[in-house]
Amino acid sequence: MKIARAGSVRRPPVDVDPAEIRDLAFSIVRVLNRAGEAVGEWAGTLGEEELLDGLKAMMRVRAFDRRMLMAQRQGKTSFYMQCLGEEAIACAFRKALGPGDMNFPTYRQQGLLIADDYPLVDMMCQIYSNRRDPLKGRQLPVMYSSKRHGFFSISGNLATQFVQGVGWAMASAIRGGDKIAAAWIGDGSTAESDFHSGMVFASTYKAPVVLNVVNNQWAISTFQGIAKGGSGTFAARGLGFGIPSLRVDGNDYLAVHAAAKWAVERARRNLGPTLIEWVTYRAAAHSTSDDPSAYRPKEETDAWPLGDPVKRLKNHLILTGAWSEERHVQAEAEVDAEILAAQKEAESHGTLHTGPKPSVRDMFEDVYEEMPPHLRRQRQEAGY
Repeated sequence: MKIARAGSVRRPPVDVDPAEIRDLAFSIVRVLNRAGEAVGEWAGTLGEEELLDGLKAMMRVRAFDRRMLMAQRQGKTSFYMQCLGEEAIACAFRKALGPGDMNFPTYRQQGLLIADDYPLVDMMCQIYSNRRDPLKGRQLPVMYSSKRHGFFSISGNLATQFVQGVGWAMASAIRGGDKIAAAWIGDGSTAESDFHSGMVFASTYKAPVVLNVVNNQWAISTFQGIAKGGSGTFAARGLGFGIPSLRVDGNDYLAVHAAAKWAVERARRNLGPTLIEWVTYRAAAHSTSDDPSAYRPKEETDAWPLGDPVKRLKNHLILTGAWSEERHVQAEAEVDAEILAAQKEAESHGTLHTGPKPSVRDMFEDVYEEMPPHLRRQRQEAGY
């Protein structure tokens, strides 16, 4: 993989003609260099407190993932999916959005919620499918939903996010509003027809949407080169639709935020969609049902050239004097305590292991506003 030198990729104006930035679909926008310095036109204007807030958000996501993975291994939930190594993408992107904007995420964007201060207890209760689960156990664990936090209900049918996000954005534009949408898929989902349908509608109607492709190198056990069809980049797929396309270092918090802010501004100004390929690495298994040692070498994670997003932002803040190793260790302990306290509260409402178990009656509820005769009859036959 060819990696551009940090700071070497130009930052065009947001109203640029897409034909003038075709080269950006083949390079990689990077801000943090090996020394931890922020360099180049994409360095942005994030202040010290904003960067510290971003670092702590990523630390919370990582600690949350670690706790929920252990909970699954202990039988407290049936399933979990981490985003280890990808924390910067969702956390930094969320900070570029405004109130009322809507995300159409996949199962690996929990950072969108955590960076927006969504209650950790509610997230855990959804994972445990307990009595306080906001979705009443109707969804697979990790399939969160929150209108207030701009997080559309996750669909396990991947690539539908592009069609849904573009449709929502078109509706927002038709209403004359200034709210924008962000749709999320992985590298493997670009081989789905919904990816192309979403791109056609976004391009034709200049929908105010940011189309995100998180290229974490693996679609479960399938290497990203298969979905890509060999050479080229995922960002380059936007060029044929006339959509401005960027390729960004997804493990660089500053680069992610700068690119997200650029694309969000384009959408907000009704300049149309942007496609962004976030180049990152899935450092953990696809899910708790997966064993990556069966299809990729153990050394691959350590060999990943773009590093760890948490360590990179930490090192940058230490370099600027805003942070230290001692403060980082203390912050890790505080975050761990925060996550543990939330877990204890969530488990007080029940887990998969301890119950309470849902009644058979529950499967007849919350389907229709008014239960039709055939369901009432079936419920009676079941003894409820």
